Amino acid sequence: MGIAQGEVFVGIDVSKARLDAHRLPDGVAAGFDYDTEGLARLRAWLGSAAPSLVVLEATGGLQLRLAAELGAAALPVAIVNPRQVRDFARATGRLAKTDRLDAEAIARFAAAIRPEPRPLPDAQRQALIDLVTRRRQLVDMRTAEKLRLGSVQQGLRPGVLAHIDWLTKAIDALDTDIDGAVRHSPLWRDDLRLLTSVPGVGPGTANTLIALLPELGAIPISKLTALVGLAPMNHDSGTLRGQRHIRGGRTTVRSALYMATISAIRCNSAIRDFNQRLRAAGKPAKVAITACMRKLLRILNAIAHTKTPWRDA
Repeated sequence: MGIAQGEVFVGIDVSKARLDAHRLPDGVAAGFDYDTEGLARLRAWLGSAAPSLVVLEATGGLQLRLAAELGAAALPVAIVNPRQVRDFARATGRLAKTDRLDAEAIARFAAAIRPEPRPLPDAQRQALIDLVTRRRQLVDMRTAEKLRLGSVQQGLRPGVLAHIDWLTKAIDALDTDIDGAVRHSPLWRDDLRLLTSVPGVGPGTANTLIALLPELGAIPISKLTALVGLAPMNHDSGTLRGQRHIRGGRTTVRSALYMATISAIRCNSAIRDFNQRLRAAGKPAKVAITACMRKLLRILNAIAHTKTPWRDA
């Protein structure tokens, strides 16, 4: 797809201290410090061009301040998975890598693919996202420490155990903060009630969905499964029919759904029976669990859409 007259696409490569921007179709590049003064200069540079779309890569949270600044300036912003841009650059023969070339690749990706700009989270939702993200980080750290216990020398065990204890207390404190933030909002409080009405879905999973999957109940299930990374991807060539697999998407959401599905297989008759039918048909355990995750997501999407709690058949 070519660039129509009047369309302007901007790609911005974000690093800790610097922002590199590239504008199409004129090919103008510019660099800015990633500080208050640099952001003001970037907004002025963007405002003079009236961009049709500004694209950033998700870079472990570094992009959030920039995205908030651009959103406040009413600029259309899309945040994309870096893998998508890398694959696009590779497919178009752009293999060299510098920050300026990365910005150009992002701009070309924006012009060719045109990812949909999405409303940025307001301050209240961003605060909840930060809490849920931090909880996930601490849980991962605790899991790593527990695994480390099996190989650490005896003299180091007390320190590892003390760290695990500290992490557990920190996670409990975050759970309290997350619960308070959700219950403070009448809308989120109602969402929590609806989602936890489904057997197998606890407050942890519900809070993760509220924070990180605001599209729940608002878009078709086909788009939602792709967003979460549960849509089966084909791997075919000629007469070869490869194994379907899932990839990408929102990892934290998918992890929360996985744990909820494991619980639902035990206590939710609809998910349990579905899993048993798949296993009886010869499906491998991983394939059956993934299918159950999609079914659970379908149920949760319907409940969020209709605002009707779960009812056993």
